[in-house]
Amino acid sequence: MKIEQIYTGCLAQGAYYIESEGEAAIIDPLRETEPYLTKASKDGSKIKYIFETHFHADFVSGHVDLSNKTGADIIYGAGANPEFDFVEAKDGQEFPLGSIRIKALHTPGHTLESTTYLLIDENGKKHSIFTGDTLFIGDVGRPDLAQKGSMTQDDLAGLLYDSLRSKIMTLPDDIIVYPAHGAGSACGKNMSSETTDTLGNQKATNYALRENMTREEFISEVTDGILPPPQYFAANVQMNKSGVRSLDEIMEKGKVPLDLETFEAMANHEGALVLDTRNEVAFADGHVPNSIFIGIDGSFAPWAGALIPDLQQPIVFISDSGREEEVVRRLSRVGFDNTLGYLDGGFETWIKSGRETASIKSITASELEKTLEAENLNVVDVRKPGEWATDHIEGAENIPLDYINGEMHRLDKDKTYHVHCLGGYRSIIAISILKSRGYHNMIDIAEGYRTILQTSIPRVVEA
Repeated sequence: MKIEQIYTGCLAQGAYYIESEGEAAIIDPLRETEPYLTKASKDGSKIKYIFETHFHADFVSGHVDLSNKTGADIIYGAGANPEFDFVEAKDGQEFPLGSIRIKALHTPGHTLESTTYLLIDENGKKHSIFTGDTLFIGDVGRPDLAQKGSMTQDDLAGLLYDSLRSKIMTLPDDIIVYPAHGAGSACGKNMSSETTDTLGNQKATNYALRENMTREEFISEVTDGILPPPQYFAANVQMNKSGVRSLDEIMEKGKVPLDLETFEAMANHEGALVLDTRNEVAFADGHVPNSIFIGIDGSFAPWAGALIPDLQQPIVFISDSGREEEVVRRLSRVGFDNTLGYLDGGFETWIKSGRETASIKSITASELEKTLEAENLNVVDVRKPGEWATDHIEGAENIPLDYINGEMHRLDKDKTYHVHCLGGYRSIIAISILKSRGYHNMIDIAEGYRTILQTSIPRVVEA
């Protein structure tokens, strides 16, 4: 028996490859099928099942494409009703895989169809559980995404409480927990950076599995402080229910080198968004006017999903040489299927043409400190509300990057603003969006709050 976690840091997502005696199963696959096909081929195994723990909201799954390429059954939990052929796993149903078995445990709460898969090894021992978004390391799944009709987040949280205590917490303590996400995912609040643990340790350390916790206490604590979900979540759920085009087709269309004239025409006359994926320092030094920055080396796909309102938006992009295919692939993971190509030769091509460029003024935290001593400044903090509440510059305004599109009206286009995040990545994204909407008087605080902490700038610190 082999179990391999395939972890994708950009999405903080764990998919799983399980193999036994020439048969393989994939749990919660990403959209690209090649990694799973390669592993099965290397092992001389046939992929028999594709298990989905629920309809994912934060990425587009490759279940349909992988099934078409392998003939594997797609398996969802009780109550799922996708628009493609699948097997509905009844609660307690077992699926043989080589000399092991995988048992479906219906665990509604995060979503109504959420299912945990229990692996029973060659000796009949309960070995591990693949919990999807039902149980994370240090947290549980948010219960607000699947509200329907009269079903509220409190109702779903109550179902999650029941699922955890009747289906999961009754299992042996030495069982290994394999969740779908780790720290950085928007699917939970307090996830650990660890991506696996024993159930016994989670019972001892996870607040949501606290002994003698009442249903009411659980509902209150799990729902407290939940931020609105990123805007692309609902669209990704629908894509996962209906099935999507093969990634091969998306890649073929998107990894096309465009000459300068074609690139410019797509941006100016065909409504394509110009997305710059280089690092924040390079973008601040010079970029195509009105282009949007989301750097490939940050949480690229989630930020694209959160900040580009329409998944059908045509996109042309600028990247560092050799990373063009990576950009298209990672955009497709959250449902952007209309990438049309990249500027051949990158930003250097734009510069050599003599066309106008734009830049972002940056100052250091020390320079900010000196200026604040002389005059009052408008400081905008684009970190998350929790970061802001813990520690922020006295007099600063908090406009989290997640909500910049809907909150920029709070700013005055005639005023100058000094913008910061924690390290410099999010502030440049925010400024690029604001500048594209006519807010031109924006100054970045280089390297963000980490350097502000090294100054004597007055701060408000949580007691």
